[in-house]
Amino acid sequence: MKIIQVSGRANTGKTTFIRNLIPVLKSRGRVGVIKHLGDHDYLLDEGKDTTIFFENGADISVGIDSHKSVIALHTDNLDEMLQFFKNNGMDFAVIEGCKKRNFPKIIIGDLPGDTCVLRNPTVDQVISSLSLFEEY
Repeated sequence: MKIIQVSGRANTGKTTFIRNLIPVLKSRGRVGVIKHLGDHDYLLDEGKDTTIFFENGADISVGIDSHKSVIALHTDNLDEMLQFFKNNGMDFAVIEGCKKRNFPKIIIGDLPGDTCVLRNPTVDQVISSLSLFEEY
């Protein structure tokens, strides 16, 4: 599984870049995305059964509707999430943020970075440079 980390300052276009990258990667395999939420927590819907199960200690709480499954896991460990992706057959793990991790990075904008392998690339440049990214 290739790890493609995208970093940059707020409002530099990281999410837009990843949104454009996903379909091209998807044509080559399965894609999982991890978003580092930074200074805010993701809120689970208060009072919903899956939230209640999670709050009462379920290691994994899953809600399934007619179009998707939503999973809440009791972990904030990036390595555990990457292992989860690998165990579930992802070919690519795209990480938005987590600047402190030392994976080879795509940097959007002017953020300094000593593990930067591509800065402000096009999607095509990323695809032609997949060998620069780490295997997990």
